[in-house]
Amino acid sequence: MLITRHEEARAVLSDIRYVPPPVRQDAPEGTLAWLRARVSRFSTGAAHAERRRLVTELLAALDPGALRSAARAMTLERHGDWQGVPTAVLGRALGVDDAAKLVAAVEAASTGYLSGVVGPEADAGVAELVRLLPGEEAETVARVCVLLQAHTAIAGLVGNALAHARPGDTVEALLHETLRQDPPLKATRRLDLRTGDEVVIDLVAANRDPDVFPEAARFDPARGETPHLTFGYGVRPCPAPAHALALAAGVLDALPEES
Repeated sequence: MLITRHEEARAVLSDIRYVPPPVRQDAPEGTLAWLRARVSRFSTGAAHAERRRLVTELLAALDPGALRSAARAMTLERHGDWQGVPTAVLGRALGVDDAAKLVAAVEAASTGYLSGVVGPEADAGVAELVRLLPGEEAETVARVCVLLQAHTAIAGLVGNALAHARPGDTVEALLHETLRQDPPLKATRRLDLRTGDEVVIDLVAANRDPDVFPEAARFDPARGETPHLTFGYGVRPCPAPAHALALAAGVLDALPEES
């Protein structure tokens, strides 16, 4: 079933009957499939609650303002070459100073993190991340989870925002409207436990529902904050919207000075 309307999407995202599609549980340790079986994003019930708690506690120790400043500074240091900056800054905040190794490992592992498409390069990326972020398994998995979920999403957000940027737009307004009108993640999936059917929520369509957003197809930063669904809703909202926005904003803060 395909969901395209805003209220229907909110209803699905608020109902515990709809869960992420199941993932493989018996993969070898240190592989991408092993990781996917242990992160909060793809788990349910008590396991999801505990894994989400670890991620939330981890994020609570990170100051979004400091992340924004660090992302701005690193982008300036790199003369506007912002690719990999959000991941490097976040990795440094999580205790990894070797930005090159971290970003390379995250890029390799992230290719199949959401889709579940595994391969030797993705597995090697996960193994390297586990090595770079040693500790108790659950804590390591939480830190790797944060990095992988942030990497593609923030890069996509920055890239999409730059494509829409106009003189006079504030960074905050530009990001809020990009999240609504041109989200980096286009769809999310759930499994209906009652029927076994897969439900696909089209986030682009839901975020442009004319019943909720006037002139929904028009990119208009003057809208300010809106009830878009890009950061999720209901039972499993994104635990780090402030951190994601801070990292993206830090990059954008620096770019005009390098233009």
